Order: sequence, then C-alpha cells, then structure tokens
Amino acid sequence: MKKHVVAYKALSPALLERLREAVDLSCIDITGESGLARLEEALPTAHGLIGSSLKLTPALLDKALQLEAIASISVGYDNYDLDYLAHRGILLSNTPDVLTETVADTAFALILATARRVVELADYVKAGKWQRSIGEPLFGNDVHGKTLGIIGMGRIGSAIARRGRFGFGMPILYNSHSPKPEVDREFSARYCSLDDLLSEADFVCITVPLSEETSGLIGARQLALLKQEAFLINISRGKVVDEAALIEALQAKRFQGAGLDVFEKEPLPSDSPLLNLPQVVATPHIGSATHGTREGMARCAVDNLLAALTGKRPPDLVNPDVWTRRMTDHPK
Repeated sequence: MKKHVVAYKALSPALLERLREAVDLSCIDITGESGLARLEEALPTAHGLIGSSLKLTPALLDKALQLEAIASISVGYDNYDLDYLAHRGILLSNTPDVLTETVADTAFALILATARRVVELADYVKAGKWQRSIGEPLFGNDVHGKTLGIIGMGRIGSAIARRGRFGFGMPILYNSHSPKPEVDREFSARYCSLDDLLSEADFVCITVPLSEETSGLIGARQLALLKQEAFLINISRGKVVDEAALIEALQAKRFQGAGLDVFEKEPLPSDSPLLNLPQVVATPHIGSATHGTREGMARCAVDNLLAALTGKRPPDLVNPDVWTRRMTDHPK
C-alpha cells in the first residue's frame, strides 16, 4: 500500500505526477476558506507532508500520529518545533542551496532600489510630476565603492559579498558566530563585532536565520549605531528586527532608509507606518520568488520527502539526530 502524502502548497504538474506515481497524494489549498480544516482532516492518515508558509504547531501535528517526514519548501525552518519533531521522531528537510543566488539578487535589488530611490522616483514619473530635470532633493546615493556590512555569513551572505566586492567594488565587513578565513581571503573581507559593523557600514544587510538567539537582534540600541547615511536591508526574517524601533528610527530620519522583504507580521498590515515612509522599499517576501527557483525548491523538497518515505536519508536533513536515532533503533 502506498504511503499517504499531503501537499499543502501548489506544485507543478510534473512534480504532482512524480508524487502520484510513488504515494497516495492529497493536495490541499490552505489559503482557501476551509483550507486549514481540510488539512486537519487529512492529517490522521498522513505519512508525509510537503509545503511551506504554514506554522505546523505541535497541536496541529498531534493529529498526525502516522507522520514520518516533513519536506519544507524553504530554507528557513522557524515554522517547525524541532524539539517536538525530535520527540516524535519526525524527519524535517529543507531546500538550502537552490535559492542562494536568487535571494542574493533580491538583496542587491533592495540595495540599489533604496540607494537610488528607484520606487519613489518611478512613482514620481508615473504621477506626471517629471516636468524638468530633477533637482538635488531627489538625488540618490552611490552604491559602488561603499562599505557593505553583512550580518550572517552563510551561503546567502557569501553570495551577497561576491556581488558587492566584485560587482561594485565594495569593502566587505561581516559578523557571524566566528571569523571565516576563506571569506576573508576571497572577498578581502573583515570580520568584526556587530556594533562595529553597524557603525561603519554604508549598507547593512541581514541574512541570519530566525532563532531564539537572533530574534530582536536589531533593536533600538543597534539602530542608533547606524550612520546617518546608512541603509538597512533585511532579507532574513522580520522578527530579527524590532519593527517598532525600526519605524521610530525611520520616522526620526536617524539613517537614510531601509529595504525590507520580510516583516514581523506577513502580509504587512495595510495600516503599517512603513507604507507611508518614502525612504522604505517594501516587497512581499519575494526573496526566492522566481519561476525557476521556486520550481527547483519544490523539486528538492520532493526528492527529500521521497527519500525519507523509502527509508533513505534525505539529502537536506535539518534534524540529523532523528535519523541517527531511527537507524540505531531500526537498523537495516
């Protein structure tokens, strides 16, 4: 008998066909009116789950007593309780490599858009206000040659550093758990404390994953360290930055501007003060949102899930201790 898999994210016809050949597949649109209720109904018989953008709480997963594996179509895994999954022996996989370059592109799109006021000035033209050459009040800021500070030097951080160093001639500062000699050599980068990075960089780009350690990492004190001409770029998770403190600092014009692809609450509420600040470029969490990358992520997640359900170690396993324990308790 085939194992039952619940897909709670839309997949391409090719991937759906591949899954249907291997498993008993249920597809549920959780964005619909009864989506979450239908998911709850399907959980008791589910051996595998595949999807993203939904917080799978212990209370929800308690309904899935046969669950063996979850394949998240994402890099971040803050929607999952790892301690709970470990207790249940449920494998969790993600898609870490597929979106690296695309998210780095997004970071640089925000850097350029904020510095050169692209959205603000495009709206200026569309509103019919461009009657003569723009004056100094509408000038932007240079990107080339400016100092780029990267908080979190993982795959995405390195891809951003490569663009900044070799594409725009930017000196690179970074902060991470420890210095990375290979990064220092490749990008002529300098490891420094978070406070030093914030006070020296012209562009501060946040790429860390959300965790207990990074939640609220950038608050009022940290924002006060930014240079008046600095820009803050966040492509990680909204809760890494204290949004109320960010809004207050931007309203007071303590630094130049911000490019934000993530927010504390998503979608961003229509009454958010961020929407009324011309120096803010806000995008709807589009970091990996290209046709090719999203398909690649979904393909990777399918690979991970089918491996887990056929007794193989998923290539992109988030919780390897669960796999080790499973192999110890049930050796082949």
